Amino acid sequence: MLVLAPLVRWLLRNGVHYGAVAQGLKQVFVCEARRDLLSRDAKVTDSALSVLSGVHRKDVRAMAALPEVQASLVPTPASMLFTRWVSDPRLRLPSVEGTPGGVLRSRLPRHGPMPSFEALAREVSSDVHPRTLLEEMQRLGLLRVQDDEVELLADQFLAGADEQAAAQTLAVNVADHLNAAVHNLAAPDGARLLEQSVYAYGLSPASAEALGELARDLWAAAFEAMAQAATARLVGDDAAREASPVALPRERMRFGAYYYRESESSELVQAPARPPRRSGTRK
Repeated sequence: MLVLAPLVRWLLRNGVHYGAVAQGLKQVFVCEARRDLLSRDAKVTDSALSVLSGVHRKDVRAMAALPEVQASLVPTPASMLFTRWVSDPRLRLPSVEGTPGGVLRSRLPRHGPMPSFEALAREVSSDVHPRTLLEEMQRLGLLRVQDDEVELLADQFLAGADEQAAAQTLAVNVADHLNAAVHNLAAPDGARLLEQSVYAYGLSPASAEALGELARDLWAAAFEAMAQAATARLVGDDAAREASPVALPRERMRFGAYYYRESESSELVQAPARPPRRSGTRK
């Protein structure tokens, strides 16, 4: 639960609810179960996947043919309402030029029969109150309320290019951090990967900020050294491959660092100060 909490916080901030994540997790469990069976040269069947993953056989049959996890999440009520608004013919006005499909009605009355935001929301979901959907879409920056009208502000239910790139960076960095940690849980001492951190509490805000700046400086030097070494290694490996009569295997790597700070809980604030503690396994 501790590992999942920051992820759930980010998902909620971006309008992704439990149902969407639960559906996606089914596919993750099936894909990882298949990977585990193949690694043990075991026979991959719907029954074996279902027993190992805990996913019902009916769902396994629907997903077992997929080679990798796909981003096919259940739509949220907010995304469903947005899609209905931009696609429903009843919410379009005739185009002056006679363009097929007409012009999107970007403003709707907040209350009343169709076409209104309230009526549209009730058509999309009978479980979520229109006011709740309105507040959620406002939070996501999809619309705004002026007087008694609701105005649509976006033309697609997607994060911006910068936000998508940041989310992709988050995904690969966190995934490889977890890959290293999970690998170390079962690996013998000689095969463990670098995965360590320094932890301290009882700091003042000024000290925490100063240590954050130190972390940036330390990372800048580490980044430069690793980037230069990786470039030199790549050049040497490419030369070795050209000279080799057989195809040489390829591997990838990722080296990173992180620094996080937040206010302590009341229990820790009242505890006596202790020296910094190192967490992780020495490799």
